[in-house]
Amino acid sequence: MPSIEDALEIIKRGCDELLVEAELIEKLKSGRPLRVKAGFDPTAPDLHLGHTVLLNKMRQLQDLGHQAVFLIGDFTGMIGDPTGKNATRPPLTPEQVEVNARTYQAQVFKILDPEKTEVEFNSRWMGGMSAADMIKLAATHTVA
Repeated sequence: MPSIEDALEIIKRGCDELLVEAELIEKLKSGRPLRVKAGFDPTAPDLHLGHTVLLNKMRQLQDLGHQAVFLIGDFTGMIGDPTGKNATRPPLTPEQVEVNARTYQAQVFKILDPEKTEVEFNSRWMGGMSAADMIKLAATHTVA
């Protein structure tokens, strides 16, 4: 394991701004591996070039001894999800989401180390939500 200073230099490389740096230093000092999470909705069969920026940073963290969590938004992909534009993404069928999720995994492991990567699906916790749970969540969180 590299020194905290060396690890911090690698983590900051290519970053415009590192929020809560003091907290990160404390976590690195603990010696426990971090769990770094990134989520992707499988709205298309392929990841795009922009995704590789984040995936490469996650790989750097794996090389420093940390664990990556690759989160597939299968639940949100099936209901449609705001894109940040004036329209929402169309909902996908479970079959479309499954096909896209499989191709995502094949692509992501060209960058991430499969031995240091957990794959999670957000339907695992969101699929069991009631309508009331969804409304409460929507009332307290934004996508902006």
